[in-house]
Amino acid sequence: MDDINKKSKDELMRDMKPTGAYLDDLTGFADLLGTIRQAENAAKELLDETSGTSKQKSTVSQKVKEGHTTEEDNKEDDNKDEEAPGEPESQAEETAEKEKTQEELLETLDALVGLENIKQSVKSLINYVKIRKLREDNELPNPPLSLHMVFTGNPGTGKTTVARILSELYKAIGVLSKGQLVEVDRSGLVAGFVGQTAIKTSETVESALGGILFIDEAYALAPDTGSGNDFGREAVETLLKLMEDHRDDLIVIVAGYNEPMERFITSNPGLESRFNRYFVFDDYNSEELYDIFDAMCVKSEYLLTDDAKEYAREHFHLIYEMREENFGNARHVRNFFENIVTVHSDRVSTLDGHTRDDLTMVIREDLEKAAEM
Repeated sequence: MDDINKKSKDELMRDMKPTGAYLDDLTGFADLLGTIRQAENAAKELLDETSGTSKQKSTVSQKVKEGHTTEEDNKEDDNKDEEAPGEPESQAEETAEKEKTQEELLETLDALVGLENIKQSVKSLINYVKIRKLREDNELPNPPLSLHMVFTGNPGTGKTTVARILSELYKAIGVLSKGQLVEVDRSGLVAGFVGQTAIKTSETVESALGGILFIDEAYALAPDTGSGNDFGREAVETLLKLMEDHRDDLIVIVAGYNEPMERFITSNPGLESRFNRYFVFDDYNSEELYDIFDAMCVKSEYLLTDDAKEYAREHFHLIYEMREENFGNARHVRNFFENIVTVHSDRVSTLDGHTRDDLTMVIREDLEKAAEM
């Protein structure tokens, strides 16, 4: 019986052998199948290479499947993606489309409500920088230049808006390499533990290189408390050093209320020597406050009745005449406008039908209720 079984097995093995090849056992047959698969894989790689597919990417992909890619493999693969033909040029074109010209930026500046003295100061500064560059091109000497600035004035007077336009203008005329505006206050420079403030300030300055670092309420870095342990002083010292190290591609603007900023600048001789350009942002008068309010209404497509417009003018005249030392200016206008929108929504929501006029028309009673809020 055993001889019969053995014979049947031998006959089966002979039937499985390919022509010209004789395998001793099933292990040999498995090895042959492996060899065939390897040949098929090699042929596929050759075909991919012929079709323009990177052999290196095929190798990396195979390693991913096998679970043992190296950091070098990943870096090489990423670099090839970054070097794809046409990609850097398309990115540069997209960036160029977003950047405004000097003329467009000056038009944006002129479109701001009020700020006539600031507009003239900015234009004079731009002209000074342009002539300075022309003198350099003609090998003429120039006096030392510091473009660091102090913005003083109450909140809501457009200090941040002007700083943003300045950063783009300096990029447009070649003074700054990037033209970004980085806005911070004391918390963006000062850390809570010894030794960390210098690191935090350095990181913030590094993010602003090529643009403008705008420090709002900068006087908080030198509090008038008499304490020698305040980390704000460390931030100021670090900032002054970095301003000197990167004087060719960094502009710092410090901003805040008038009197506290005077105290801040005089608190350190280094600040006085580096910040020698002052921009004073005056409060908006009543007509300018109304113009800001009207622009907000137009942008959001709210229409005021004639008596609502009359009330708005009276309101801003009264607010301006009764303003306190730290008047909110455009911030007050924005809050008043948002209150009007809320009151208008409450009123219109009670109506049975909602026409387009209902959704856009603002009446005097809306403004009166908003003023009481």
